[in-house]
Amino acid sequence: MPGALRETGPQHTCGPAAGRLMQIGEAADRVGLSIRTIRHYEEAGLIVPSARSEGGFRLYTEPDLDRLAVVKRMKPLGFTLDEMRDLLHVLDALPTADPHDRPALLDRLGMFHTIATTRVTALRDQLATAEGFADTLRHHLDQHTPDH
Repeated sequence: MPGALRETGPQHTCGPAAGRLMQIGEAADRVGLSIRTIRHYEEAGLIVPSARSEGGFRLYTEPDLDRLAVVKRMKPLGFTLDEMRDLLHVLDALPTADPHDRPALLDRLGMFHTIATTRVTALRDQLATAEGFADTLRHHLDQHTPDH
């Protein structure tokens, strides 16, 4: 049947609330990642398109884009692909977690929060150092430019 869709992989809170399907180019534009990067994340098991068109095109939903956004935000903080996969597992499991499993998942989430906060602080320190250096160079330029 023309236009038929095939379901793929685990569904990440997909369904009627997931909204319309979009091809990889639109998903890449919306999230601010390259198509190549999204394919790499798929190969690494971080994202699975919610469906494929009859022609085999990857089709993504809003929840898929949310997953990509999590990965995109983890990248500058130096998280590995395994750590990204682990966090995504925690985020997937929490909403429907058995009360017995919930504390361990929350501990894992708290660990990720602590690591992210520590890395953000380190990046702020690096930025302050870089800004200080740029200010020093500006001072030298101002000092040695004839019209100052």
